Amino acid sequence: MSEHDANARFIRESIVEPDAIARARAHAVELGASPISAAVGAQIAVLAAATGARSIVEIGTGAGVSGLWLMRGAPQAVLTSIDNEPEHLAAARQAFADAKISSTKARFITGRAADVLPRMNEASYDIVLVDADAENVIEYVEHGLRLARNGGMVLVPRVLAGGRVADPVQRDAVTAAYRSLIQETQESSAVLAAVSPAGEGLLQLVSIAERG
Repeated sequence: MSEHDANARFIRESIVEPDAIARARAHAVELGASPISAAVGAQIAVLAAATGARSIVEIGTGAGVSGLWLMRGAPQAVLTSIDNEPEHLAAARQAFADAKISSTKARFITGRAADVLPRMNEASYDIVLVDADAENVIEYVEHGLRLARNGGMVLVPRVLAGGRVADPVQRDAVTAAYRSLIQETQESSAVLAAVSPAGEGLLQLVSIAERG
């Protein structure tokens, strides 16, 4: 086993997922949803806590898993969750109720993110999590950066695409989109960008003022 594989395994096995999130994950798998890993969940919880997030948007519910991790880090926040799968939204709503999170702390919007996001207020959110429709990830990140306040974060899990992004031979549309997203955000003067390799990978973007 390589050092990288050993580290990844250690990180994966060291995380203790709270019971409410573990139950949500089991339900998500039953529904055929693909929730973020516990390793990425722990990271976004820390980021939500560190930023003192009070207004969060997630694109793709993961049947409640990602939202519960975000709210674990920022219990004071209000979460807006967007998904075009009513069954996944219903599961997320139930997961929040089971976790005893007040209904005033979350709103669930059924619809295509491409239709919903343009109607949302600019520079109004502390965190935008993008975890849906990988083929449209660049478009969703552009919306996320518009919605995030100065200093706010846009988070993109799965950005390493199961190792395909690092393999130059892989040129499918999703892999190319993630690869382009990483490159473009690293070169941008409008954001600070970093990629964590834990779990399925997490691109972390902080919106900053343009620098002259």
